[in-house]
Amino acid sequence: MSQIADIETIVSRGLCIGCGLCVSVLGEASLKMKITTAGRLRPIVVTALSEPEMDQVRAVCPGVRVTAPKLSSSGPIHPLWGPIRTTHRGWAGDPDIRFTSAAGGSLTALGAFLLETGKVDAVLHVRASKSNPMLTDALVSTSRADVISGAQSRYGPSAPLVHVNRLLDAGRTFAVIGKPCDVAAIRNLATIDARVAKQIPYCLTIFCGGLPSSYTAEKISRYHGVEPDQVSVFRFRGKGWPGPTRVETKTGETHDLTYRQTWFDSSVPWDYDIQFRCKICPDAIGELGDIACPDGWVLKDGKTIHEEAPGVNVLIARTPIGEQLVADAAAARALRLAPFAAEELDVMHNDHFPRKLENPARIAAMRLAGEPVPDFRNFRFWWTVLHAGVLRQLRGFAGTWRRIRRGANREPIS
Repeated sequence: MSQIADIETIVSRGLCIGCGLCVSVLGEASLKMKITTAGRLRPIVVTALSEPEMDQVRAVCPGVRVTAPKLSSSGPIHPLWGPIRTTHRGWAGDPDIRFTSAAGGSLTALGAFLLETGKVDAVLHVRASKSNPMLTDALVSTSRADVISGAQSRYGPSAPLVHVNRLLDAGRTFAVIGKPCDVAAIRNLATIDARVAKQIPYCLTIFCGGLPSSYTAEKISRYHGVEPDQVSVFRFRGKGWPGPTRVETKTGETHDLTYRQTWFDSSVPWDYDIQFRCKICPDAIGELGDIACPDGWVLKDGKTIHEEAPGVNVLIARTPIGEQLVADAAAARALRLAPFAAEELDVMHNDHFPRKLENPARIAAMRLAGEPVPDFRNFRFWWTVLHAGVLRQLRGFAGTWRRIRRGANREPIS
């Protein structure tokens, strides 16, 4: 913690996730979010921060600390998958939302349900940028139509939390739909701002594969012979499940790739260039959310497949609030539910095993290399160490050590 002296250290040592909460807390007279030369969305210092201001940043930044919920506050905790009160397969009751969304549309349906029932005044989430469809903007939705406009996944830089302080100051009650690290930032903010507990009653999240740079979308566009400034629509997923990665041009051309072509074809000229902070993430599965809502992938011969099908999510209620919200939305038929056994996560989402089980070793490699180390707490350290096994821990340590030695965790600050 003492090694993280300033914003520049958080960014340059690969700890920033680009959520925008620091900008929200301190204001744009002090910090602004900007796409850097590395294709990452980062806070840029406008005026030098005082030590009390940096104390605020360190308190809320999920690049500095993330604290998992304890048993007494959340109920049963699975040693790998975190707090689990109930699990269901689920999808939006509205067929249009289900088809348009990245998976089953459950988060979109829940956001709309919260607004329509008056449980919140607004929903804070993201959608494709209106000015540059390859980028992503933070959105404050106050209507069902607004929420639906942000229904699809965005695989790239986003700062959904830049509006948090403005909404708190305005006395608004709102839900946050974001990545697990965005939710972690909100939970951190709650420790220094008493308004959060009352005004942000719902935090909904996903299972996250990590955040690539803005260059990934540009490479996909150019693969089709389309320059970024000629793109009118860039859709990573949706209009089906998982739906095509679509590039539409200003002249009316359309180019599609399947989900597997986009992310699993080794011959394409891009890779999933996720930021370093994602590689050391202790919680890509949304343990701090009220509800975590990943894809409910179809399994064949014990493996996930990505063939087109009607969209399905898994709804994991992690808190009493989340459990009640799922039940209320299902009763109102905003959600449709089907049985799901938590054990199915082991097969369906086993791609999360490496980051979960290797996390202690990855952090140890950072510490030994003299890098600033985030404070990750309550993530069942000894269970993880014991169940990872020696070979996995060695692999996790060696991989992180090599990344650090070649400077892969370093970023430009502008």
